[in-house]
Amino acid sequence: MSDTSADLVILGGGSGGYACAFRAAELGLSVIVVEKDKLGGTCLHRGCIPTKALLHAAEIADNVREGDQFGVKSSLEGIDINGVNSYKDGVIAQLYKGLQGLAKLNKVKMVEGTGTFVAPNAVDVDGTRYTGKNVVLASGSYAKTLPGLDIGGRIITSDQALNLDHVPERVVVLGGGVIGVEFASVWRSFGAEVTIVEALPRLVPLEDEYASKQLERAFRKRGIKFKTGVRFTGATQTGDAVTVSLESGEQFEADLLLVAVGRGPNTAAMGYEEAGVKMDRGFVLTDERLRTNLPNVYAVGDIVPGLQLAHRGFQQGIFVAEQIAGQNPKVIDEAGIPRVTYCKPEVASVGLTEAAAREKYGDVQTLVYDLAGNGKSKILKTSGGVKVIKAPDGPVVGMTLVGERVGELIGEAQLIYGWEAYPEDVAPLIHAHPTQTEAIGEAFLALAGKPLHVHG
Repeated sequence: MSDTSADLVILGGGSGGYACAFRAAELGLSVIVVEKDKLGGTCLHRGCIPTKALLHAAEIADNVREGDQFGVKSSLEGIDINGVNSYKDGVIAQLYKGLQGLAKLNKVKMVEGTGTFVAPNAVDVDGTRYTGKNVVLASGSYAKTLPGLDIGGRIITSDQALNLDHVPERVVVLGGGVIGVEFASVWRSFGAEVTIVEALPRLVPLEDEYASKQLERAFRKRGIKFKTGVRFTGATQTGDAVTVSLESGEQFEADLLLVAVGRGPNTAAMGYEEAGVKMDRGFVLTDERLRTNLPNVYAVGDIVPGLQLAHRGFQQGIFVAEQIAGQNPKVIDEAGIPRVTYCKPEVASVGLTEAAAREKYGDVQTLVYDLAGNGKSKILKTSGGVKVIKAPDGPVVGMTLVGERVGELIGEAQLIYGWEAYPEDVAPLIHAHPTQTEAIGEAFLALAGKPLHVHG
């Protein structure tokens, strides 16, 4: 490798880009990573990690507020948002330092600056051309807004929400997907009045309808208001408030409007289309092996159509590195990527929803095990359940879990799905008592025809 040429040039140092870089280096390839901001990308600095730190602080606030339920005398004096931000930023800083160390350890050359894809084998950074036998496009995503809705003042996206220096008293959240319900959950735990507006008929609309119903029930109990199936029509700001208008004629006044309508592919002005990359609505199109239409040019992460999840990009990065190194890795099953929404309660899923399974297989078998029968869930005072979807005369094709901490259970659910397991395969497995993993075990005992802690 010279200073400006390598086996791989990677445009973007987020989850997909750095995973590709580190794995390629392990396989003996020389790597240059171009990153205009910081190694780790959106997930580490403006996404997964900071939001989950806020959610953990929110969980502690709830535990203190609800201590009497467990015989612990406690009271919440308030939220020190500067302290919360210091804790959050400390987590980010430690992980960032670790990534920088791994880059040096793997001898990955980091180039700071805005990269432009100028040819199938080249990326330009401030007038310097970096060439690679292979190029990986990994430029990530940005927080979207709606046409005519300008971000600024009291209208913010998740980028600004992560660094607020105060806890708002009243918030309207535009969007009831993952980002929207997570921030709604945080702010409610911090004491804010929260209203979610979602144009589709239910919260977390991409999840199984069972999960939406469970989450909506829990949010009502927590005092989080939501309007579903109604469209946003506009927002106006004054000095001390923002007024949000809906198609129904309703209006809501709040301190802040959080725009959480999803993330768009960060591909504008990157040179992709000009260099001949085939695209659709800003996304880079690839085949199942993540190859673009240009030779030796790959794309990973949020710029590739599909789930915009850090761990998807991470796995895609590893896949591409191994593909370039000639290892012929197994194609990633998109449906087998686990999905977790970290609100209170959490929603976790893998595989197909019931609706998608019925569309694919026709009749399917479903079973829900209610967490009311699970000892550890009783101890935690959480409600929810485990839903299993089975193909007719076939294996398990989907699982959805709702309840506090169920994100930690999705690994077993992913193994069951990836294994193409039948209920009879899983039912004999022993789950430690008392744990929430027993809920998965009980669901499969019931599906195998030997229910124990199942009512009705």
